[in-house]
Amino acid sequence: MHISVVLFTSDLRVHDHPPLRAAVFGADAVVPLFVRDRAIADLGVASPNREAFLADCLADLDRRLRERGGRLVVRAGDLVEQVLSVVEAADADEVHMAAGVSRYAHARERRLREALERDGRRLYVHDAVVTAVAPGAVTPANSDHFAVFTPYFRRWTAEGVRAVLAAPRAVRVPDHVRSHPYPSREDMDGLSPGLAEGGESAGRALWKAWLRDGIDQYAENHDDLAGDATSKLSPHLHFGTLSCAELVHGARGRPSGGAEDFVRQLCWRDFHHQVLAARPRAATADYRARGDRWRTGKTADADIRAWQDGATGYPVVDAAMRQLRHEGWMHNRGRLLAASFLTKTLYVDWRIGARHFQRLLVDGDLANNQLNWQWVAGTGTDSRPNRVLNPVLQGKRYDPDGTYVRRWVPELAGLRGAAVHEPWKLPKAAREEYDYPQPIVELSEGLRRFRRARGFVE
Repeated sequence: MHISVVLFTSDLRVHDHPPLRAAVFGADAVVPLFVRDRAIADLGVASPNREAFLADCLADLDRRLRERGGRLVVRAGDLVEQVLSVVEAADADEVHMAAGVSRYAHARERRLREALERDGRRLYVHDAVVTAVAPGAVTPANSDHFAVFTPYFRRWTAEGVRAVLAAPRAVRVPDHVRSHPYPSREDMDGLSPGLAEGGESAGRALWKAWLRDGIDQYAENHDDLAGDATSKLSPHLHFGTLSCAELVHGARGRPSGGAEDFVRQLCWRDFHHQVLAARPRAATADYRARGDRWRTGKTADADIRAWQDGATGYPVVDAAMRQLRHEGWMHNRGRLLAASFLTKTLYVDWRIGARHFQRLLVDGDLANNQLNWQWVAGTGTDSRPNRVLNPVLQGKRYDPDGTYVRRWVPELAGLRGAAVHEPWKLPKAAREEYDYPQPIVELSEGLRRFRRARGFVE
């Protein structure tokens, strides 16, 4: 018999899955495999929220495979060792997997290919599984990647997206290949109370509802903090329970400005992946160094703790940080405001913020998290690296009646309307009624400090 192994990584689905499709149609039997890679835990990116969401994804993937006559094999340990163990147990000829973009993903593919080839077996790495367009598929004339989004978007749009593949009707798995126990959300501590459900079933239901009720109004509503009018599909894209290619095709089938804007956001995701694929060091090093000497010491540490705890004294920033802690997710406009406040107003290293987000975000994608932080910090691809977002003005613009702030900062629930964004302006007696901190820094002071640090002459 000709047997293949499908190694799932960030692609935990059966719909539109090129490696699974190739393996099923090219072999007599297939072993669907997921390895709980010990190196991921060693890298410090396996947060409780993502581990719980992953557990949901694996259980749902197993159910979907069983509906087709198969099952998911889960192993734990060193990825290469576990893949080789399964290959030998199944007497498989080849392994199929999706391409990655990080330094670790590249090293993993290289180690696995070398180990398989030593044993006379082959590794097939499939592009455009995690992204809609493969990193490196479109490049400018004199570089290996695009450093500016708009020209990338034009080329990405012209490139086109591969056709969507149907889920296999049947998956035949050898009986004798054993699986380790599955992780379970119930076994995990330290989870955000409002953490969303994972898995392809949940993702496809969310996508169907988004197409029906949300996408056409996306252009006018996506920045409305209180309206909660974003898709919330990012965790499913991160874990690959939904295909980015399928989402692009589905959105392009809608004749609306909202759908066009949504496709543009999917392109931003591909843009960041192609940047990281070309410049893996950007996960930890400045993409464009600005000579920053970020604040350190006791005062900076206290400011960082206040920011993490949602106690900066700026209500819209605190609301965003509390939403993150409760849901393991944050509205995109909130992410921009929280990141700008930390890096520009407090002048704290973007890597500190990126690590905190990675600890809590269920959609903590390395490319998008790190490069969005760099974009806001002015060390990334932003063409206006010194822009500073004013949290008061932004709050009044994107949460005009204060509903979002009152939802997440209940201490200020008694304040009506836009006054909730500036509680320090209340008369002293009225201010003392609210158990909420004073601002940890004056915005004007933070702006002056940042401008001096970036070399602006006052």
